[in-house]
Amino acid sequence: MTDALKRLSDEGVAIWLDDLSRKRITSGNLAELIDQQHVVGVTTNPSIFQKAISQGDGYDTQLTDLAARKVTVEEAIRMITTSDVRDAADILRPVFDATDGQDGRVSIEVDPRLAHNTRATVAEAKQLAWLVDRPNALIKIPATKAGLPAITETIARGISVNVTLIFSLERYRAVMDAYLEGLEKAKAAGLDLSKIQSVASFFVSRVDTETDKRLDAIGTDEAKALKGKAAVANARLAYQAYEEVFSSDRWNALEKAHANKQRPLWASTGVKDPSLKDTMYVEELVAPNTVNTMPEATLEATADHGEITGDKVSGTYEQARADLDALAKLGISYDDIVQVLEDEGVEKFEASWNDLLKSTEAELKRLAPSEG
Repeated sequence: MTDALKRLSDEGVAIWLDDLSRKRITSGNLAELIDQQHVVGVTTNPSIFQKAISQGDGYDTQLTDLAARKVTVEEAIRMITTSDVRDAADILRPVFDATDGQDGRVSIEVDPRLAHNTRATVAEAKQLAWLVDRPNALIKIPATKAGLPAITETIARGISVNVTLIFSLERYRAVMDAYLEGLEKAKAAGLDLSKIQSVASFFVSRVDTETDKRLDAIGTDEAKALKGKAAVANARLAYQAYEEVFSSDRWNALEKAHANKQRPLWASTGVKDPSLKDTMYVEELVAPNTVNTMPEATLEATADHGEITGDKVSGTYEQARADLDALAKLGISYDDIVQVLEDEGVEKFEASWNDLLKSTEAELKRLAPSEG
């Protein structure tokens, strides 16, 4: 069997796992994926933690202690999730050291209910960084309009950030601008820029899901021919924007001060349409200095039958633009699609967070000591 994951790594794509649970940590599975499947980072989100805590009894001991202390549900969630992230960060620490801090990273997200509150998001980012207390943690901040200044302020304080829920090219450029502004503030404050890292999580599969739904509604042969093309085209144009920004004079001044580029991270890379190849969003987005965070099913599919044939992004920008233009000619609004996806993304994470609150509250009640 060809080692597709090794080839992917050799092409400059960092493979991160889009999942975490206590069982994955304690069973040795995470360490095994690092050792055997070229995994060099982990991303989490409220949905992942909701699923982890609601399944099995891996959290019972900690939940029992938290119940005995009569902590609030919010505090219990923070203690549980930061504990998992801290342990995963320790497992990934050798990767962090070997890559000079670029990889070996574990992401944890601010409370999604704060997505439209800049000040609260910054306060939450500071609190999470303090709670996890590991140099290889990344604090996830959504790329909402209120999130942009929060990204700048968090980076300015020397806290590394994973910017999440990016769907549009315009918003992605604003994210890179927020990062550079944060670095400039950090530099002015005398911070060591070499210690600050960031990735920009550009979402992929959801773009096709929303676009293809609209193409199906049109139903013509011309519309059907464009199915499965929007997401890859969008991501490739994002990489073009990344190349432009990180070769600018503004960036060069920061690079001289030992700043790190904010790598594009391809998120939502599990293929949702069964008519498309299940490794498509891995194979079609191979490019240097990127991250691909994969659910385990996509990681396994890539290892089993992925075909990695080198850089598939550089030099594709004209075709990518033509694909998006063809959608516009059919009356499909790019701006509407990306706005719908951002709104849905925040709503989905809020819903998962509320589910997490409910399931954790139920567990605390179940494990609470009887009075007396």
